[in-house]
Amino acid sequence: MNATQAKPLTNTGLAYRSDGYRNYVIISLMLLYTLNFIDRILIGVVAQPIIEEFRLQDWQFGLLSGFGFALMYTIMGIPIARLAERMNRVKIIAASVILWSFMTAMCGIAGSFIALLVFRIGVGIGEAGLTPAANSIISDYFPPRSRARAIAIYTMGITLGGVLANAFGGPITELFSWREAFLALGIPGVIFGVIFLFTVEEPPRGYADPPTATKPQKMGIADTVREVAAKRSFWINMFAAALVAFVGYGVSNFQVAFFQRVHEMSISEVTLQIAVPLGLAASAGAFFTGYLTEKMSGRYPNVVAWLPGVMLIICVPLYWLGFTTESVPFALAALLFAAVLHYGYLGAQYTICQGVASPQSRATAVALFLFIVNLIGYGCGPLVMGIASDMLMSTNLAGSQFAAELTGQICKGRPEDLIATLGAAKADACLTASAEGLRWSMIYIVGLFFVAGGLYIFVCKTLQKDLVAKMS
Repeated sequence: MNATQAKPLTNTGLAYRSDGYRNYVIISLMLLYTLNFIDRILIGVVAQPIIEEFRLQDWQFGLLSGFGFALMYTIMGIPIARLAERMNRVKIIAASVILWSFMTAMCGIAGSFIALLVFRIGVGIGEAGLTPAANSIISDYFPPRSRARAIAIYTMGITLGGVLANAFGGPITELFSWREAFLALGIPGVIFGVIFLFTVEEPPRGYADPPTATKPQKMGIADTVREVAAKRSFWINMFAAALVAFVGYGVSNFQVAFFQRVHEMSISEVTLQIAVPLGLAASAGAFFTGYLTEKMSGRYPNVVAWLPGVMLIICVPLYWLGFTTESVPFALAALLFAAVLHYGYLGAQYTICQGVASPQSRATAVALFLFIVNLIGYGCGPLVMGIASDMLMSTNLAGSQFAAELTGQICKGRPEDLIATLGAAKADACLTASAEGLRWSMIYIVGLFFVAGGLYIFVCKTLQKDLVAKMS
């Protein structure tokens, strides 16, 4: 170990450190990614109370939960990734965790829509520092054949974060308010960031790559762009992942509100009975797809691309069934199967992205990838979902007997307030229009998974040519 520290080795083709320590590192990164998504997803869990308290249109909430966060997340991702190519990645990750956790807690004291938007921007800046550096570290701890499984474990943080955000955020909101939920789930991240800083070792760059891979050397951002510009697989994967994120973030940010509006469930009922099981199913889908990819990659080199592509296509009719049925148990059953299939792509997107980039440019390549994926997916998905929901709500109101009296803005607020100000009949027309507008916006937009699945299958044409280190 002392010899390794004195003269860092590269391109050994071996895993770095012991099995036990590598497991600790990947689980630590997964836990940080879980915190990342707890803080990111929590605003979707408490969507309806925020919309009602600030009397927001759905498009405003889409701006708050999506674009307001994603803009700075994407802008800051590339410069932070450039630092990660030259500086200690463990320190960068720890500082990022502490920043986003603090800003999440600050969301709990926001007194206005603008203040909440500012704090969400702060969360986005902090969260930009994790994934590019984490992917770079993973590629130095794990050789190519093991990366699909390692990255699948890391990306389980996405779905586990959703599970925990719902499991704790919903009940805390119902017992106290949405403000206490932000405080309770934001503060612990500061402690986890400090623990990570002092217990995880920075690995030598390129250590686990095989001898045939490109040797690590310094590269500027322009060099990285030139390198991936010639890799068609990088761009196809990026746009496929962007489409999946567009749909996924749009659905997840309004999912709790959907069951509250359409099925008249309380926030704790939705989070515990619907969202938590869906999150666990999504985690299982991400893990087992990564496991199958590792087992099958020797015989089917392109399985990392075509398997999630097929799964995305199959999940569409299941989502349609889940959103159209009036039976909550049937909706849950359909959505559970859909979630397993949907989230199988998570490991694939990062495996392909960093697999086609050389060791010295992986953090920047992942940051470029995330710039587009999050700008299109997280930035536009919830916003477009909100706009579509508002438009379809207006269409429903226009067809009601109160078309001349009701508008989308008039219909916003707590149900009890609407009944008090508009009367029972008009309040019911408002609530029905709001529910149906959101339902059909989700049904229409989830159809984009057909396109994303086709793109993942198409990437097989160029993947083996573009990979720096072969999975097999």
